[in-house]
Order: sequence, then C-alpha cells, then structure tokens
Amino acid sequence: MAFSPGLLVVAGSFAAFRLLNRGLERLVPPPPSARRNRWKWRNIWTSLAHSVLSGGGALAGFYLHPELSKDLVGTHPPGAHSLVAVSVGYFLEDFVDMLCNQKLHQSWELLFHHSVVIVCFGIAVLLHQYVGFALVALLVEINSIFLHLRQILLMANLVHTTCYRLNSVVNLGTYVVFRIATLAWMTHWLFLNRQNVPPATYAVGTVGMAIMTPMNIILFYRLLRSDFFKSRRDVQREKEEYPLRGDCLRLRPGWVAAACCGVQLGGSPNLS
Repeated sequence: MAFSPGLLVVAGSFAAFRLLNRGLERLVPPPPSARRNRWKWRNIWTSLAHSVLSGGGALAGFYLHPELSKDLVGTHPPGAHSLVAVSVGYFLEDFVDMLCNQKLHQSWELLFHHSVVIVCFGIAVLLHQYVGFALVALLVEINSIFLHLRQILLMANLVHTTCYRLNSVVNLGTYVVFRIATLAWMTHWLFLNRQNVPPATYAVGTVGMAIMTPMNIILFYRLLRSDFFKSRRDVQREKEEYPLRGDCLRLRPGWVAAACCGVQLGGSPNLS
C-alpha cells in the first residue's frame, strides 16, 4: 500500500492538540475549584476544541458536499477526509494524555473506545472508504460541545448560574438531535444498505448500534434527572465530591464510556 498523505495530517493533528493541551493552562487558567485536577481541566478544554472543530466541520462537510449524504462509502472530498484524519490525531493525543495522567482502572473504558475509533477512522483515512459514515459519527461531537461545557462549569463551581441552566437546556436538545437521532439514522442506513456492506462490517455496525442506542437513551434520562430533577442535597453533594473524582461522563461517537472514579461501564455512571 502506498504512503497515505492522510497519515501526515494525523501526525500534524496529534502534535497540534498536544501543544494546545500543554499551553491551555496559560490560555485558560483553572479556577481555584479546579486546581486540584489541573490535567483534567486541560483535557476537557482540549476535548472542547476538538468537538467544535469536528462537529462544526462535519456540518460544513455535508453542506458543502451534499453528495456525501448520497454515498457514505465511496465519496471522500479532501476536506472531509482531512477532518477524519484530524480526529484520529486528536483521539491518539487524548489516548496518550489519559495513559500518562490516569490510572488504568479509571480510564480503561475510554482507552478502549479511543482504540476502536482510531482503528475505524484510521481505515477510512487509509482506504478512502466510509468517510461519509465517519462524518455522520462526528455529528455527535456537536452535542459533546455542550457536555464539555457542562463539565467546565461544574469544575468552575458555576452550577447555580444562568449559563449552566441555559447550557443544560441546549445540551438536552442537541443530545436528542445529534446523538440519539444520529445513532437511529446510522442504524437505519445500515439496515437499508445491508446488501452493499461487507458482512463483517455490517455485523460490527449492527451490534454497535444495538448496544449504543439504548445506552444513550438511558444516559439521556440520567442527564435529565441530574440537571432538572435533582434535590438540593444532591447538588450540595456534587459540589463537595466533584474535585475528588478522577473523570466524568464523556460521550464519544460510536461508544459511551463512563470513567468516573470507582464506577465501571456496567454500573451507574454519575453525571456530575
């Protein structure tokens, strides 16, 4: 196989996100409430930057190249292909960041998720196939923007603010549109195109969607309960416990990973 220029984009993206992560503490100094977990503060802001870039880029990709929506397999405009490569670089950087700053038992779910995404998106980058489908998956990052903002506001101890309440409403709305509806559409597409997708790819996609759709619905309920039906005692407990936690709920395209301290994927992820 000839050398793929996409690999250069991946390498450049990894370096750029690594430099951004290193410089973020100067660009966005952590508030006193977040100083006990400085690496997490930098990590969330780096993730927010990727979500804005990839989510916005995915929307722009479908707007500028409407042919992508008609052929998610073979169509691969240079810009869309590069965006997927940039995301591979980000996930590699985030993988390294977690590996260096968290214990394995706290982050293994996200490390596994990142490994899956890197392999799947990497195939799209190397083979120039399924770029459109990868772009659909990146639409989920639009909701991730508000999930990351939620984490930032929690770490900054700004729960009782208009900004947090407004973000909570937008977060729920984008969760339905860009996460649940996107997964449902991807499942529908797989079913309609089952004759045109290799059996192994179809099997993996079907199983993944079958797992992800109910999990996202359950987590939507937990998010709703956490932000809109929470008692004062629960709010106070969140404020007291948040700085002690290693990681919070992070939702990514293609997988849901709960890496709260002491909570495994099969448990009950805390949304604080």
